[in-house]
Amino acid sequence: MENFADRLIAKIRQKNSCVVVGLDPHFKLIPDTVKQKPIISHKPSLEYAARVILEFNIQVIDLIAPHVGIVKPQIAFYELYGWWGVWAYAETIKYGKYKGLIVIGDVKRGDVPSTAEAYADAHIGEVHIDDIVETAFAADAMTVNPYLGTDSLQPFIQTARKHNKGIFVLVKTSNPQSGEFQDLTCGKKKLHEIVAEKTNEWGKDLIGKEGYSAVGAVVGATYSHEIELLREIMPSAYFLVPGYGAQGATVNDIKYCFNSDGLGAIINASRSILYAYNTSPWKEKYGVKAWKYATQEAIIKMNAEIGDMLL
Repeated sequence: MENFADRLIAKIRQKNSCVVVGLDPHFKLIPDTVKQKPIISHKPSLEYAARVILEFNIQVIDLIAPHVGIVKPQIAFYELYGWWGVWAYAETIKYGKYKGLIVIGDVKRGDVPSTAEAYADAHIGEVHIDDIVETAFAADAMTVNPYLGTDSLQPFIQTARKHNKGIFVLVKTSNPQSGEFQDLTCGKKKLHEIVAEKTNEWGKDLIGKEGYSAVGAVVGATYSHEIELLREIMPSAYFLVPGYGAQGATVNDIKYCFNSDGLGAIINASRSILYAYNTSPWKEKYGVKAWKYATQEAIIKMNAEIGDMLL
């Protein structure tokens, strides 16, 4: 199998898109037309909510698959509905891969080594049950939290290497108060710069033919002034970039995420794509009843904006 970064780049080139659509299903924002199908056989309940979410994700994936190659379900929106929600998460991954997409599990796991190994096997590895080998979630990559140190990351790195999967290390996140810890000065460097240096080190043995590593970094677009330095520290890391769209970042904020070859970053958008019907100009043009047109036009517009910036 190809190195994860090589597969990622091949998919980006195939779709001519570096956009990641975050599958963050807010139940109250899912159009009623989607909810009508599952309600026929299920009363409102955790199971009903999970079935609605899966139906919504299937319809969204069908809409965006011609235009993008990567999706990122955020597991919290599924765990909210208990084991039925986890079922919907697993089925979403399965359907995304069926449609030929790369699926990044946004799970932000990190723990002591033995527990980290279990997380890694669950999300990007395999599970041995007596003489049977199964995959639990089978995502192509996952997000990981480096707070516990190198020994907590090694199981994820080793599993990624064994199964040709990827990981994205939280380096500089997009939330407003990320700097409370991430910007602390340790000696002459900020903490997120030290994490970036370690991420670069962790990824050196997983570099593919295209020159990029299977160990990537989560770098928020909402902190554009930090990005140039992080790109310099991690030249071979693929950046998973949240913050575009609903969180306020624009193409001007993300341009330094990319290397001179036009590669090196995938740009995530969730609410601004899934619920485009709720924002201008689509709110006035279509409204909720024609939400699919809004989502499709939003993804085409985002692809065009980023494509123009990369020219």
